[in-house]
Amino acid sequence: MCHIYNTIGSLTYLKTYLDEAGIHDLRSVKALTDFQDHYRFYTQNILQKHEVLIKEEQANLILDIKSLKEDLNDHIQTLENDYTSKLNQLRDDLHQLSSVNPENSLQKLKNKLNQWSIKIKITKLEKDQNQLTHKITHDLNLKIEKNKNRLDFISEHHQEAVKQSAEYELKEAKRINDVIDEVKPYIYGAIGEQKVVKTIEILSDDYYLINDFTVKFSKALYNSKEDDYIKSIQIDHILVGPPGIFLIETKNWSERSLENLSLRSPVDQIKRTNYALFMLLHHEASKFRLNLNHHWGDLRISIKNLLVLIQHKPNVEFQFVKVLKLDELLGYIGYAKATYSGPEVKKIADTLLRINNRVVHGLQ
Repeated sequence: MCHIYNTIGSLTYLKTYLDEAGIHDLRSVKALTDFQDHYRFYTQNILQKHEVLIKEEQANLILDIKSLKEDLNDHIQTLENDYTSKLNQLRDDLHQLSSVNPENSLQKLKNKLNQWSIKIKITKLEKDQNQLTHKITHDLNLKIEKNKNRLDFISEHHQEAVKQSAEYELKEAKRINDVIDEVKPYIYGAIGEQKVVKTIEILSDDYYLINDFTVKFSKALYNSKEDDYIKSIQIDHILVGPPGIFLIETKNWSERSLENLSLRSPVDQIKRTNYALFMLLHHEASKFRLNLNHHWGDLRISIKNLLVLIQHKPNVEFQFVKVLKLDELLGYIGYAKATYSGPEVKKIADTLLRINNRVVHGLQ
């Protein structure tokens, strides 16, 4: 089986974008497409879930109101019993003092003071009792009133209550759906690139597939023929095998996209990356980091440009770039004549892996 390196570029971008958007549950292309395919079903499920929650809340409110009323009656009864008990005790104490006939004026004064103290306690008890009763009944009545108002709202505006309950989840589902819409081109790209990888992976272990090959240049690489300054390149796939090096760009475009004049030409893109890749490998060879020596001389670096279209293929031919449908890819690779030996293939693959995702210096 073919040696495969790196995650495909579109999928890497998708995961980064989703992480930045705070979406951590949808981690695959299938999960993203399934979400959009079943978006209406998900929103209906959210509403159904909150329909159940509102019905449960309605039932709980009825029970809570009943329980609060019972608590209110129990508190009032307890307060009244406690108040009556304390009041009776004070009245008994007052009655006992009133029935005593002191022997002298000092005892009479003391008796009067004690009676006066008890009367003050009785007055204070009545006041405290009224305040405590008011506080407890007020707080419980507020809770009862609040629950009654909520219960009335649910009863009279049931569907509105369900929508309000589900509002956050529905907004979040819509936000996720909107984010997926924003990255849909990358989803289609990832689907196409995954299909290419699946097709190529059945090749023998004489082949090396490097996905998402990326290089930056410390100083822009100048292509005089195209008058183009190249600061970086990104290649969907590089396949290295006995027939040579295949630079593969994948496009999962619709027929309408093929006719869209505003989209960048993938042929120009491939020609541009081909030049940079050719210069990179020659640079590595000149620095003796890539040795492709034959006893007759240095082997030619052979790069074949492939544009793989997943959906539709234009009925035209291009210079320097071979356009293929996915089902034509393996046949084209298999038809190519062997150029490199196994060790030479590995040298090229190792060189590409070493410089992948790095900044290259000194290349002019």
